[in-house]
Amino acid sequence: MRPQQSAVFGKRKEPHTIIIARGDRIRHFTVRPWIAALVGSAVGALAIGYLLATSYLVFRDDLIGATVARQARLQQAYEDRISALRAQLDRVTSRQLLDQQFMQERVGELLERQDQLTKRQSRLDPVLNRAGAELLPENPPVPEPRPKIKAESKPLLDPTTTGSIAVASFAPSQTGSVPWPLRSRSSQKREQLSAADKADYLFVKLNRALETIETDQIDSVRMLADGAYQTADAIAGTLEDVGLTIASDHREQNVGGPLLASTSALVFEDQVRELDEALSHLNQVKAKARRLPLASPAPGAQISSRFGARKDPFLGRLAHHSGIDFRAKRGASIHATGAGTVVKAGWNGGYGRMVEVDHGNGLTTRYAHMSKILVKTGDKVDVGTKVGKVGSSGRSTGPHLHYEVRRSGTALNPARFITAGRKIAKYLKNESGK
Repeated sequence: MRPQQSAVFGKRKEPHTIIIARGDRIRHFTVRPWIAALVGSAVGALAIGYLLATSYLVFRDDLIGATVARQARLQQAYEDRISALRAQLDRVTSRQLLDQQFMQERVGELLERQDQLTKRQSRLDPVLNRAGAELLPENPPVPEPRPKIKAESKPLLDPTTTGSIAVASFAPSQTGSVPWPLRSRSSQKREQLSAADKADYLFVKLNRALETIETDQIDSVRMLADGAYQTADAIAGTLEDVGLTIASDHREQNVGGPLLASTSALVFEDQVRELDEALSHLNQVKAKARRLPLASPAPGAQISSRFGARKDPFLGRLAHHSGIDFRAKRGASIHATGAGTVVKAGWNGGYGRMVEVDHGNGLTTRYAHMSKILVKTGDKVDVGTKVGKVGSSGRSTGPHLHYEVRRSGTALNPARFITAGRKIAKYLKNESGK
């Protein structure tokens, strides 16, 4: 009996039957559609898997090669990047080392120049100490070699090390800003340039300060030398007015020669030598001037009779008065007017008790009509030494001092010497102010 056909979907398909006959034995298999579909799917899957496996085996080397090449490219790029960063770091480090070396050299130059200034000051001290009170008060003092640095400037040297540059000295301020490693390269470069500019500015400023001090030192030494020469000229010029020539100007007025390059140190040494010569010349002039009879023999006393023609108090007629008379009380002190040697001390005719002092170069002074003599022949006297006391001995009408200045025996007007002495008294003061 045949199976009933479906009336819904039309005519029903019969399943396929496979019959296998072998001799007397006959076998048959019924192949249903879903089994055929399952078998086909399995076969298709196997075929696809086979194809995929075959393709993988065929293209595996290419895929592996491409992957290895890509990894090699990535590694090479990474290594190149590392090399570039390392080279950049080396450049930065080298630049920092060069900058540090440059800064150390600059600092060394500044310290060397400052040491030179200090040595110059020590070179000046003996000259100034030797001069002492010989320098005029209006001469400016030589400045100390200490350049002024603003308080906000940071130290060039690290105080904890010797000769090493302090990193913080020129590092830009990071207060309230992005940390240094996180800043952009352009920002870091700008700040590095700014720090270098600040360092250069500070070096230039210090160099200018040291140059100013060097110039001031040289100018001050030159001013001191000129002041010494001017003082000597003033003393000599004043004495020339009374007919005394004790010194000439030792400075070279008309000079010439090839132009030779001279360093600041050589210029300074030349100026110091010039100052030393000027002070020596001034000291010689002062020493000679102090031997001249320029002081008053009776300080504070009034002149009662001047040098020259006058009416003789005894004869009542005109006569030459070879000195000047000072009105003073009996017993008042009489002082030597210059340094010298006593050549006469005793009674001398109309002079009465008289002291005569030889000041050298033919100049002598006489102090007459004394009541008492306080020195003896051969004594050395200085300006202000008491040689006697006022009296009225000899040809005298009353207590007074008769004072004479003579050159080679010829009487000169003592008033001119006293006036010249007053003019140069400020130059002849010694260290004690006398």
